[in-house]
Amino acid sequence: MPGLRGGAGPIKGRQARLKNTTPIATFLKTSLPAVIDLSSQTLMWTVEAIFIGRLSAEAFAGVGMAIQIIVVFLSLLLTFIMGASIIMNRHLGARDFWQANHIFGQAMMIGIVMSFLFALIWYSGAIHIFKLIEEGEGALAQNAGVTYLRTLALFAPLLVTNFIAVGIIRSTGDTRHSMMVNVLINSVNLALCPTLIFGWFGLPRLEVQGAALAVGIAHSIGFFVTFYLLRRHKVSIFLSFRELAKPNWQSFKLLFKSGWPTTVEQLTWALGQLVVTGYTAKIGVVVLSTQTLFVRIQSVLSMVYMGFSLAAMATMGKNLGAEDSTLAYRMARTAHRVMGVFVVIIVAVMILFSRTLISIFTTDPAVMELGRLAIIFFAAAQIPKALNNVISGNLRGVGDLSWLMWLTVVFVAIFEISFNWVSAFVLGWGLFGVWGIQCLDETIRFGLNYIRFATGSWRREAA
Repeated sequence: MPGLRGGAGPIKGRQARLKNTTPIATFLKTSLPAVIDLSSQTLMWTVEAIFIGRLSAEAFAGVGMAIQIIVVFLSLLLTFIMGASIIMNRHLGARDFWQANHIFGQAMMIGIVMSFLFALIWYSGAIHIFKLIEEGEGALAQNAGVTYLRTLALFAPLLVTNFIAVGIIRSTGDTRHSMMVNVLINSVNLALCPTLIFGWFGLPRLEVQGAALAVGIAHSIGFFVTFYLLRRHKVSIFLSFRELAKPNWQSFKLLFKSGWPTTVEQLTWALGQLVVTGYTAKIGVVVLSTQTLFVRIQSVLSMVYMGFSLAAMATMGKNLGAEDSTLAYRMARTAHRVMGVFVVIIVAVMILFSRTLISIFTTDPAVMELGRLAIIFFAAAQIPKALNNVISGNLRGVGDLSWLMWLTVVFVAIFEISFNWVSAFVLGWGLFGVWGIQCLDETIRFGLNYIRFATGSWRREAA
């Protein structure tokens, strides 16, 4: 089929160049653009949070909860993103470019259908979801959350479709182009966000609705840029209209088989975090606002960790597809060392400059004081969390997805939901308990994942 081979040239050239570089240079060449890409995306949402925090603590809390709800829904798309990426990385490593592009088209077909379904749910279900927030008269946080989610629902088809396409481009190792698209999106968002929130340059002051409009417009522009890149052979994969419009049930089955464990894993984790947020909402607006603050910081850091994780997954999958297991394991060790150095620096900076960091997001005295006290527990959780992300990326690259899924399901049920309930409503530990428990959770899971990878136990189930 003409056009489906459009990605062969870029891939061949990149692989040839990587052969002549050291493992650390190769890993950084893939991971750093991914880090910039993902960090810029979440950093923009963090900047948005700073602007919204200037409106009120209630608006800050409501929009923060709305974003967590969006994250839960986007986690569902990982079936197609991770499923397609894992399969495509093996094909690209074996230089089967036709099959790689076929899988991409099938994943995008399903993703487009899902995008319209999400739009419907976000718009019609918002009013019911935000009744979880306990407020007195006025229900300001509830109203802010509903406004944000309903406005973003209008842009959901373009936003969600672009999320899938860029996610697959990134996860197959073409991190440079995914970075370019997201930097563009976030630059547009950065310009529009304060303008529409506060009514600059003679425009109306739209507050929370303005923030959502900025996100929607920026991602819509990103959609058209991504479409251009995919159709004009500017990236390593090609979007064929024939593959997009012609369902292949065997490919669907393969996508679901490869992707559903990751979807269950990420959805379980996202739902667990949403439950924890619900616990903090029941405690009070101050605790919820402080938790939202930490979630914002965590979302930026998690995107950095994910950048390294995706690089680890892509290099592991392609090297195994090329039957070069020696290089695969060298790259894995390199990823662990780079992540370890990075996260230690991050933790030190957070602890030393905790007051300054918190003051960026809020000026509320109660929120600032609680955040300053709880940040030690938050920072401590980052070390095992970062290392666990990288080792999980290696396990995804070798296809050990069921292990990661079941480990997450069990630990979310035990630690995030059960232990946090006891901590919040029986022991009264509040935010200190939330992040102390998450630190323990990540530490134990990292240890188990490391043993799994190092001993080669994954070979029994790997695809």
